Amino acid sequence: MTMAIEGWFALGEDGVALLGTRCAACGTVCFPPRRDLCPNPRCDGDSMEEVTLPRRGRVWSYTNACYPPPAPFVAADPYVPVTLAAVELDEVGIVVLGQVRDLTVNELEVGMELELTSGPLADGPLVWMWRPVQ
Repeated sequence: MTMAIEGWFALGEDGVALLGTRCAACGTVCFPPRRDLCPNPRCDGDSMEEVTLPRRGRVWSYTNACYPPPAPFVAADPYVPVTLAAVELDEVGIVVLGQVRDLTVNELEVGMELELTSGPLADGPLVWMWRPVQ
């Protein structure tokens, strides 16, 4: 299966995992991964180490996309609204946006725990997604 974005997530025996980076100097965690300078303005670190990010977090914010995306993006036909959630990852505190599987926007709540999974986009490539904790 083709990944929607190479190097941002991986599939393994334990499931899907987001790939981030951590600054060797100050510990700042980033997603998507960075290969150069630390994004922390108080740090002059230039060594970012790849890390696997936590697979669970809590809903920070959410919405739905009621209109199909414009070209060049591919939408399902017929278009079905997509639920999106910004999830604050456990332990590292960064917020990662992704589609939500198996929940509508009416079923989400701020603070609800979600876990990482994956699924295909309308045109086929695989991407990370969020789902209810199982």
